[in-house]
Amino acid sequence: MTDNREIQALIRLLDDPDELIYNHIREKLIDFGIEVIPALEEVWEHESFGMLFQNRIEDIVHQIQFEDILHQISNWKHSETHDLLQGIILIAKYQYPDLDECVIHTFFDRTFQEIWLELNNNLTALEKIRIINHMLFEEHGFTGNTTNYHSPQNSFINHVIETKRGNPISLAIIYLILAQRLNIPIYGVNLPRHFILAYADEFVFKPERVEDSSIMFYINPFSKGTVFSKREIEYFIKQLKLPSLPEYFQPCSNVQIINRVCNNLIYSYDKLGYEEKVNEIKRILDVLNE
Repeated sequence: MTDNREIQALIRLLDDPDELIYNHIREKLIDFGIEVIPALEEVWEHESFGMLFQNRIEDIVHQIQFEDILHQISNWKHSETHDLLQGIILIAKYQYPDLDECVIHTFFDRTFQEIWLELNNNLTALEKIRIINHMLFEEHGFTGNTTNYHSPQNSFINHVIETKRGNPISLAIIYLILAQRLNIPIYGVNLPRHFILAYADEFVFKPERVEDSSIMFYINPFSKGTVFSKREIEYFIKQLKLPSLPEYFQPCSNVQIINRVCNNLIYSYDKLGYEEKVNEIKRILDVLNE
């Protein structure tokens, strides 16, 4: 059980000018974990001890929240299902630790219901895609963020749902989560410099087990759900002057998808010069690849 008096005493010492004393106090507070955050935030909001004190509280709160996210991502990585929605929510909570997950779940529940009402067993694969495209890109107005393509905000699911703007992988993730809830056999494909979806002729639990021959066509959510063939991927890869590797055509796992999101964030933060965030996302990648 946490000793409130000890916590309060430690907090009062946070403006100590001696760095050795501060670092010792910092480590002790971090060791308490997320249960100490309300006390830190209470003091931050209502007390006036100067900028040094406030900055130190912000640093400690962030570190506690970051360590908690690392722990949750590790649990997700070692889970059996690797639920994609939960994985992308955890990435969003890195930047928005207090985000309301219910808002995100409500969006998916309602959009699933809207699409489900339009589907029936007699529809062809392309007809199902047209319905999803209509609902996401016309009714809801989702579109690619071509103005700020490399913005890190494009990788955070809460922000993408709120603004209806995203990058190729975030729009593909929304599309993918809805399709799989509807038992439509759509999977992510990890193309270089792009991310697309594949429509297979069967639904399997593990995307990496989908046979290449079972893929009927590909979908580009960044281009409002445009449908295209393997030949167009071959042309795209040729334009990039890259070797034609099997993984450019085959479905990838949910862990690989979240890995790709993290790599996008590293690139975005690096362009902005946010070295600390780059290093933190690299730590998340280390957990995903452990």
